[in-house]
Amino acid sequence: MDLQTDQEYECLADIDIYDSCQCDRLTTQAKRGRHLQVVELGEQNIRVCLCEDSYSGWLNPTDVNKLKVATNNYSAQAVSRSAIVSQLNQVIDFTYRAMNTPNSYLWGGTIGPNYDCSGLMQVAFFSIGVWLPRDAYQQEAFTQPIEFDQPADLLELMQAGDLIFFGTQQKATHVGLYLGDGRYIHSSGKDQGRNGIGIDVLSGHGDAISQNYYRQLRGAGRVLASYLPQEKNC
Repeated sequence: MDLQTDQEYECLADIDIYDSCQCDRLTTQAKRGRHLQVVELGEQNIRVCLCEDSYSGWLNPTDVNKLKVATNNYSAQAVSRSAIVSQLNQVIDFTYRAMNTPNSYLWGGTIGPNYDCSGLMQVAFFSIGVWLPRDAYQQEAFTQPIEFDQPADLLELMQAGDLIFFGTQQKATHVGLYLGDGRYIHSSGKDQGRNGIGIDVLSGHGDAISQNYYRQLRGAGRVLASYLPQEKNC
């Protein structure tokens, strides 16, 4: 199939999306049924934008046969906070099921069973029809910040289903889902002491993994709505 720029396509199968035209490093994944738009087309280079979260990357030319021209262009649906709250248990249940399925941490993973941190959050919320932006720092910017003075204050302010962000002073690099009672679930890599999805405590007095993340705590945010793309051409 000959692709055209600005054309919207539907994925006929799960597709890996890469962070450069060399297609040697995964950046995200597009599950069967997702829509993407071609934004740059060279002889061997295909840059695309995923319509649901406005995330851009590079398509391996060998995967062109996994696309078809979309019959109808993607149209985002608004979701209210009250609708989200009524289904947060389903979001949490999704992460538990993912944890109880054999898995390992995969940078760029959004399809499963292997996820990265923000990929797990994105698909968990999409299980109730709510889209989040792709990366942890984007999810932090998208959510409503939970204001606090001391890290310990967060335990009183957070609600189950809130997102917790970790990283440096400059940027969020990791995200987990708050479960209540000081616990959160997340997918983390070997460099942080685990290879896959697990539950840790938001405390400086937990085990080595919990302490490591607690030192990187940036804050938390509440999901108020579903992401609505402003424009598809990234």
